[in-house]
Amino acid sequence: METTETKKKILVVEDERNIAEVLKYNLVKAGYEAEIASDGGRGLERAVSGEFDLILLDIMLPVMNGFDVCAHVRRVSQVPIIFVTAREEEKDKIFGLDTGADDYVTKPFSFKELLARIRVNIRRSASEVVTEKKAESGEPVTIGELTIDSERYLVTKNGEPLELSKKDYDFLAFLAANLGVAFSREQLLEEVWGYEGYYGDIRNVDVTVCRLRNKIEADPSKPEYLMTKRGIGYYLRKP
Repeated sequence: METTETKKKILVVEDERNIAEVLKYNLVKAGYEAEIASDGGRGLERAVSGEFDLILLDIMLPVMNGFDVCAHVRRVSQVPIIFVTAREEEKDKIFGLDTGADDYVTKPFSFKELLARIRVNIRRSASEVVTEKKAESGEPVTIGELTIDSERYLVTKNGEPLELSKKDYDFLAFLAANLGVAFSREQLLEEVWGYEGYYGDIRNVDVTVCRLRNKIEADPSKPEYLMTKRGIGYYLRKP
């Protein structure tokens, strides 16, 4: 059960009524407030209201699909979004994370696992807001042609801004703060996603690395910045 005085509010965007009702029932039982939107259009309308602490979003929806809903929400809000969908192909997961989602859970799923991911994402979101409010102005970090500006939450290459998702930025900023240090996938899941043990999916790390290399490397097949340490994991270096 959530122990905070103010209950966190979750929007469930799901057109299969039985799944939506089961999710709502279990979320309320776990101490959250929950609201259901049964199509993408209504889901988007409610999602951008600013009333929710997290969104559970299906992909195959009437009116507007989940990918489009997520992309529209990301233009105005950084509310955590978790895709909950039957589409389990890796290309769908990559595309979902590219549109700005924080996590991706495939059906059928364990509600215990989903609840753990909900808690992690809400906790990290709240922590990041506090951190941003308390952060002191600091000098941007330059690594080769890359500049990471923590004050503006921005990464540029040769002065040109890169279009990064929030998770991409968090991942890159963490490695930049530990330049030259290799971290395992499990360590990165814990440090960047906040997951531990069973609840973390190491594919999230590999997908993020692939996506970042496509954006920061001149030749993603021959990376100069985001490197692989065989048998260990990944690290960032200055070329």
